[in-house]
Amino acid sequence: MRRAAGFTLIEILVVVFIIGLLATIVSVNVIGQTDNARLTKAKADLKQIEQGLHLYKLDNASYPTTEQGLAALVQRPTSGPQPRKYDPEGYVQKIPQDPWGNSYIYLSDGQGFALRCLGADGEPGGEGKNADIDSKDLG
Repeated sequence: MRRAAGFTLIEILVVVFIIGLLATIVSVNVIGQTDNARLTKAKADLKQIEQGLHLYKLDNASYPTTEQGLAALVQRPTSGPQPRKYDPEGYVQKIPQDPWGNSYIYLSDGQGFALRCLGADGEPGGEGKNADIDSKDLG
């Protein structure tokens, strides 16, 4: 008499256990990388905006004021000191929100600027993923 083909209950349990173990290992590694990815994106955004600010200053001899804000990098400002040689295509395509959905902080008197992200909590200060990221610290 031939034995019927198929899997035993023990074989199925071993396969289910292995799949569960692999899923646990993968999910722990992926979930831990979300915060790192957001920090990396915030730093890249700050560098891109900072580069646009420097190009604006090269053309116009000053940075946009706080009142003009970062929007001056996308379209010609209508208030404050008017730029002399504004690039018709702007200096950045758009000003992104930070990875946590908040606006980047920009302060300027025209001669210097402060550009920062307030981190995951959207509040000044903090540690870890809640720490502020300042463009001056990025090198």
